[in-house]
Amino acid sequence: MTPPAEAAAGLAAVKEVLKQSVTKPGLARAVVALTNTNQPDGFDCPGCAWPDSASKKHVDFCENGAKAIADEATRKRADATFFKHSPISALAGRTGQWLNDQGRITEPLVKRNDSDRYEAISWDDAFELIGQELNALDNPDQAAFYTSGRTSNEGAFLYQLFVRQFGTNNFPDCSNLCHESSGRGMTESIGTGKGTVHLEDFVLADAIFILGQNPGSNHPRMLATLQEAKRAGATIVTVNPLDEAGLKRFKNPQEVSGLLGKGTKLSDLHVPVRVNGDVAFLKGLCKAMLEAELAVPGSALDTEFINTYTEGFTEFAADIEQTPWASIEKASGVSRGLIAEAAAIAISAENTICCWAMGLTQHKNAVANIQEVLNFLMLRGNLGKPGAGACPVRGHSNVQGDRTMGIWERPNAALLDALQAEFAFDPPREHGLDAIDTINAMHDGMVKVFIALGGNFMAATPDWPYTTKALESCRLTVQISTKLNRSHTVTGEQALILPALGRTEIDEQRGELQFVTVENSMGVVSRSEGKLKPISDEMRSELSIIAGMAEATLADSGAVKWSDLGSRYDHVRDHISRVIPGFNNFNRRIREAPRLVLPHAVRDERVFNTPSGKALFTVHNFDLPDFPEGHYLMMTIRSHDQFNTTVYSQNDRYRGIAGSRMVVFMAPADIKAAGFTDGQLLDISSHHKGKTRMMEGFRLVPYAIPRGCVATYYPESNPLIPLDHVADISNTPAYKSVEVSLKAAS
Repeated sequence: MTPPAEAAAGLAAVKEVLKQSVTKPGLARAVVALTNTNQPDGFDCPGCAWPDSASKKHVDFCENGAKAIADEATRKRADATFFKHSPISALAGRTGQWLNDQGRITEPLVKRNDSDRYEAISWDDAFELIGQELNALDNPDQAAFYTSGRTSNEGAFLYQLFVRQFGTNNFPDCSNLCHESSGRGMTESIGTGKGTVHLEDFVLADAIFILGQNPGSNHPRMLATLQEAKRAGATIVTVNPLDEAGLKRFKNPQEVSGLLGKGTKLSDLHVPVRVNGDVAFLKGLCKAMLEAELAVPGSALDTEFINTYTEGFTEFAADIEQTPWASIEKASGVSRGLIAEAAAIAISAENTICCWAMGLTQHKNAVANIQEVLNFLMLRGNLGKPGAGACPVRGHSNVQGDRTMGIWERPNAALLDALQAEFAFDPPREHGLDAIDTINAMHDGMVKVFIALGGNFMAATPDWPYTTKALESCRLTVQISTKLNRSHTVTGEQALILPALGRTEIDEQRGELQFVTVENSMGVVSRSEGKLKPISDEMRSELSIIAGMAEATLADSGAVKWSDLGSRYDHVRDHISRVIPGFNNFNRRIREAPRLVLPHAVRDERVFNTPSGKALFTVHNFDLPDFPEGHYLMMTIRSHDQFNTTVYSQNDRYRGIAGSRMVVFMAPADIKAAGFTDGQLLDISSHHKGKTRMMEGFRLVPYAIPRGCVATYYPESNPLIPLDHVADISNTPAYKSVEVSLKAAS
């Protein structure tokens, strides 16, 4: 344990990129990859969904993006020989980092009934097994089809077409586990689930509020955008239980001052809100603004916007007025004076952007969190104008594109009607299962086949013991993957691993080079064409794999020619152009320009596609902290040296942790009050609805975190997260607010 960093990036980031590049792909292969990352004729970074700059630079990647690329481009191979000497039971005892470090999976693999090993299988036999198991089900709803945010638009479209023609809407996806609350909250309030800003809006903003987000570790390229905004005059307010290095200062590696100097100060005001105190803080922010307006009419609110474009303001204002300041301070953990400082910044700003991530979306009241952000923005008309708006920051490169392409268990009628017209079949209309419902359905024997297009479902989910039993109850589990992860160690009676090409790799079909597309957090679609030679001829593209599964299950039927769509991506895009709004003339437009900006009613026209045609102010209550003595509210966090469930090392450079991820962060005053000592080993128990879950061996780390709160790393502490502790409406697991108790390790 060393003192936390005071700045993000800098020379240390450059050293880490070089280290990763030399040790995994090798320097020559890494140079080809990195110089083609986020370039018009290159490939989209397989990391986060932060947008590319419209003015391209020759170097346009961050440290964590470079790690993801080096990890995918590694020369190390996990082939059939490796699996021959690695029983699944032995792999299950390894850490996620160790599994990932074994390299790329190079050929299709099968685990037979009663076997403890994966062995090689031909592609044809693998597809035949999938088709047999799917067609043997009593009905299509006995299968579920998971999707990761690394899937391309073309892959996602073909996947949903296959699954819906098979006959189900069981589409658990990674959005169910992260930003589902954003989509549900925004859609009800403003008629869209997508962010309302362009990247270019940041340099036009007078104020930027960053809530529940750690961009330095999870979206590092955002730091360069914040630097530009700061230099253009923006005031930045950060609202987060931890004052992260990436919220404080940015040392841009592409500038001398970033490498050798102090870098750029980012945050002007940090608000250390207590865990899950955001609704209370945001109501306090709105209360201070309403009080300022009452004192001097016309000084704090955009009444013209409120009267013209919104409804529900009267009820909202009455609720805010009746909410006592004492309750706001207690629930938020923030003083009235500090809230007033934040409100003064908001009032003085003509244009304000609010950014957030999973620090807001993974609570029981997560949808309320998002809608309170929108309430705050609406008070000063900060929707549908330059330099202002809502900016949910997606954590995976194409998770937003997946949803645009139809990966959703609750499809709208317009999508289904368009699919029916284009492909001459009747898609299922009943809503399907999301991620949590799928786990329960597998556990209860209602879902018997589980297919995952990318991702690491097992590690990403809560309550690992329960999820393990659920997956083991399946007749067949299928993982379409690039590298080994925990999901490969928890299988059904039979299991398949199908090795896919990565985003960085050349995709050649029928002698022609192919490209795919992705959509970033701000509704911009770009081309992605891999440049690296695959390390195995046995790996296939995701579209080829989807088409192979579909053909073995459904055969060519009607307007769907699977083998053609799996090898001619232009044909897939032709279908997309006729089915998905905003993609007309898709093939032509994506070739003529590097970026395709999708239309957005709120951002472009101030049109709100709600039932009333107006943006909706909403009213939400909050709970006061009321835990038994010795109990705390735990949130899970990511380290700087990981991306989602992929862990690159046991270190967290920004928080001063080295050598272990089994740590618990706690306020020094709480450590003293509990009678613990720095560095002590503790056991943690979570408490929910009378059930206790316990994990052993967490090292205690004193840290600047609000009292009554603790933090642990995701996904290691996921076994403590109750499966039924989920967000209202969105059903997203509440990874960020779990009641726990701590005791000295026995």
